[in-house]
Amino acid sequence: MKKLGLFLIITGLFISCQQEPKETKPEKNDNFSFVFMTDIHVMPEKNATEGLLQAIDTINFLAPDFVLTGGDNIMDALGQTYGRSDSLYNLYEEIVKKLEMPIYSTMGNHEVFGLYERSGIDPDHEEYGKKLYENRLAKRFYSFDHKNWHFVVLDGIGFTEDRKYYGIIDSVQIEWLKQDLESIGKDKPVVVSTHIPLLSVGNQVMRGPTEGFSESSIITNAQEIMIILEQYNVKLVLQGHLHFLEDICYNGIHYVTAGAVSSNWWKGQRFGIEEGFAKINISGEEFNWEYVDFGWEVEEE
Repeated sequence: MKKLGLFLIITGLFISCQQEPKETKPEKNDNFSFVFMTDIHVMPEKNATEGLLQAIDTINFLAPDFVLTGGDNIMDALGQTYGRSDSLYNLYEEIVKKLEMPIYSTMGNHEVFGLYERSGIDPDHEEYGKKLYENRLAKRFYSFDHKNWHFVVLDGIGFTEDRKYYGIIDSVQIEWLKQDLESIGKDKPVVVSTHIPLLSVGNQVMRGPTEGFSESSIITNAQEIMIILEQYNVKLVLQGHLHFLEDICYNGIHYVTAGAVSSNWWKGQRFGIEEGFAKINISGEEFNWEYVDFGWEVEEE
């Protein structure tokens, strides 16, 4: 392994978004941190395996309570044979065993197996679509609690009739989300994870100030989801997919698109953003975050 380097590119301040401070002081045991690592795109090529191992060494050094991935853990299953897709899942599962803390997964579009017709996979295949991901990594949507915070993981990937993907939170999840948030009440602080963003200005920066998003780059029913989230104590929405770094505060919620572990798909920086991940520090009901460059560099050929 290369010498481990830590560089903090972006450091967030404690964020309240102009909300009223709480009267009670948090106890020390309520404080914790976790890592959100998105768009890993692990593969045998491009030294991606070595890059992920270096990221894991850095995470183990930082010692967060747990890791939450933001999707696109592998590269990729959309247009590949079962053999290639299975081997990528095996590679990813073997590497993340080196993490010294629990890991929770979010589904990305590149985890979807055989969706593209060029894969040669029939939709009747027993692990077609999201089934391979669910069999290997996690449910496509779920929630969990850590200390005094609630975490919601959503599946933002929909399929078109011509076997392409687009961003959507489906009706099954919407009903589940309403019930899940209702069950925890309006006081408990909440973090939401979705691979495809609910809110972003990424294309305005990357493509031009008047550019919008395609249906595959944003959650197409985002407004409906955001209205639900705004009824509860949702503090943070963690997003991936765009390999872009931003923090948008809207109606009291921070929408953080957290760069990419692979940055420019293991080819170096993308729009000045290094390979990295977000570290989120929780103190009571407040949080700050920082983008950690784990020091990986492209090897010269």
